[in-house]
Amino acid sequence: MVPIFTLKLNHKINPRMVAVGKFDGVHPCLTAATQAGKVFIHNPHNRGQRPVTHRLSQSTQDSDISLLNINQAVTCLTAGTLGPNTTGDTLLVGSQTNLLAYDVHDNTDVFYRDVTDGANAIVLGKLGDISSPLAIIGGNCALQGFDYEGNDHFWTVTGDNVRSLVLFDFTGDGKNELLVGSEDFDIRVFKEDQLISELNENETVTSLCHMHGSRFGYALANGTVGVYDRTARYWRIKSKNHAMSIHAFDLNADGVVELITGWSNGKIDARSDRTGEVIFKDNFSSSVAGVVEGDYRLDGQVQLICTSIEGEVRGYLPASKDLKGNLMDSNAEQDRIRELSQRRQNLLLELRNYEENAKGVSQTNSGIGVIPANTQLQTMLSVRAATEAQKAHVELSISTPNETIIRAVLIFAEGIFEGESHVVHPSVQNLSGCVRVPIIPPKDMPVDLHIKAFVGGRTSTQFHVFEITRQLPRFSMYEITEDSPAAPAGTVSFSINERPQRVVMWLNQNFLLPEVVESPNVTFNSLRGGGLMSFHMASNGQITLRTDDIDLAGDLVQSLASFLAMEDLSVEADFPSYFEELRTTLTEVDEFHSVHQKLTADMADHSNYIRNMLVQAEDARLMADMKTMKKRYRELFDLNRDLINEYTIRSNNHNALLTRLKSVNQAIQRAGRLRVGKAKNQVIAACRDAIKSNNVNALFRIMRAGTASS
Repeated sequence: MVPIFTLKLNHKINPRMVAVGKFDGVHPCLTAATQAGKVFIHNPHNRGQRPVTHRLSQSTQDSDISLLNINQAVTCLTAGTLGPNTTGDTLLVGSQTNLLAYDVHDNTDVFYRDVTDGANAIVLGKLGDISSPLAIIGGNCALQGFDYEGNDHFWTVTGDNVRSLVLFDFTGDGKNELLVGSEDFDIRVFKEDQLISELNENETVTSLCHMHGSRFGYALANGTVGVYDRTARYWRIKSKNHAMSIHAFDLNADGVVELITGWSNGKIDARSDRTGEVIFKDNFSSSVAGVVEGDYRLDGQVQLICTSIEGEVRGYLPASKDLKGNLMDSNAEQDRIRELSQRRQNLLLELRNYEENAKGVSQTNSGIGVIPANTQLQTMLSVRAATEAQKAHVELSISTPNETIIRAVLIFAEGIFEGESHVVHPSVQNLSGCVRVPIIPPKDMPVDLHIKAFVGGRTSTQFHVFEITRQLPRFSMYEITEDSPAAPAGTVSFSINERPQRVVMWLNQNFLLPEVVESPNVTFNSLRGGGLMSFHMASNGQITLRTDDIDLAGDLVQSLASFLAMEDLSVEADFPSYFEELRTTLTEVDEFHSVHQKLTADMADHSNYIRNMLVQAEDARLMADMKTMKKRYRELFDLNRDLINEYTIRSNNHNALLTRLKSVNQAIQRAGRLRVGKAKNQVIAACRDAIKSNNVNALFRIMRAGTASS
């Protein structure tokens, strides 16, 4: 299949910053961010009809392109219907400090808002029961939604910096939920400001797109792309290249969209939403910047539009029904032939091994692959504290019950090993019936270990492959220990209406214990160096958690609440050392804000001085007063140098301020994770109100008790 149109635009395109908008309500325009703080709008339909304003100007290289001056590095953009009073779509452009909503048709700002948390990703649409469409931006751990007047209608916090957003009906209730992909490897689902689901991945979630129904595609920073249906993963593949953009488009006219992926090596491929099988591919000469769709030829057919970072644009049409299933080009067909040929070779080799094995049995030659009938693969997980030679780890022991030996072991586990797989291949001198593998989970998440082992006799040349799956519990890096007099200062307490046996069941399922515990009163030592963590349950159902790690406390509360199917849970919490750090951070935020305002005012004054001096220097030049002109230009040079130094100081101050604001947003998220359901949403909303009103004491009361009242 070949593109139906190709364009060469003389502008480089920033990755993941491409959109199509009907700004006059009729004609689709390709819009993309370029370097140097500009956005280009390609409109070949109304040539020569675009007036020039302070923001919008004509490109000198291409008459079909208008340039929108943002004067800041663009971090995200989109286009769509935002308000009732605009002729067509609104263009939304985000930077690290501002969000601009621009009416391209009327060449006017719809609104311009400061966004202290930055704008890393943006999506436009309706969310939940909120009546008007929102421009929702994700920044440093925060989500904000603005209506067409720039009013802030939605705000909440999430676990880490946001990298991708998508709106669609995830739950099937007829209302859109917001899916958020972030740098802490999680995909979170928000029903307005309520977190209803979390999906754990093993890398930063860089792209999300809605497929159909409750199905959506995703891409990770390590080259993984795949498809989920609600919380169940359908399929995924991993490439050595990076997925720059993903989009849902029906390319084979079967009524079901495929997942279109643009890669960093310039490849475009379309994969079946059911299996991940490639049904079409093409190549650009440079990295793909974005994949969008629109009726760009105005012939009533929507095209898939792919762009490269060098400004190349191609449009593809869906296949006609008679071409259905025949989209693969000749190169792809050759790949398929090679794949089938390789599979044939593998099957022939396997058949030959079976024949030799059968011949060996008939000749009673025990040296060829024959193993006892009772051979099976046994696994055991145990916690191992740190020694001088090795870090603390979970030890996976793989063994057989008889004289057979394990020749090699392959373990596949997401997020544990580099490349997600680990091979153990003992030397011939060290062959035995037991292999021990150290595992160090980077965070507290349950992980499935898919194990394959080659088992045979000591003189075997052929081996039997045994496969087994073992789950690593969520809190596997904690070793049970005796109570210590130096108890952690951080506490979380709450009441539940459950029998202690249910809590004991949760403990046994989620921790690696040397033997089954029968009491809910236990103390653990963190093998990651996080100190002690104790768990105590009184006879009246009062549970007290003690740990100085607020993240661990949140994970424990969420895990227990999920196990006990609790929809709402209020807690009282106190983390003295963490709260003291937060108090210091809040003080620094105020100081950085003050410095930022002073520096901004100084820069504005210097800009006025420069303007006046430039006028004076030019007047002196026109009057042939060379002495005064040189003096003014020397002063201008010195002032410009001071201005550059001030900008550097202001930039450093801004970066430091963003770091502190991220810490504050994460603190609100952590306080929320200590609660469940309505209590969680109330804490996040109340914390935000306390910060807006600069009421630090109320903020800490809310984080401790869940309410602002004393």
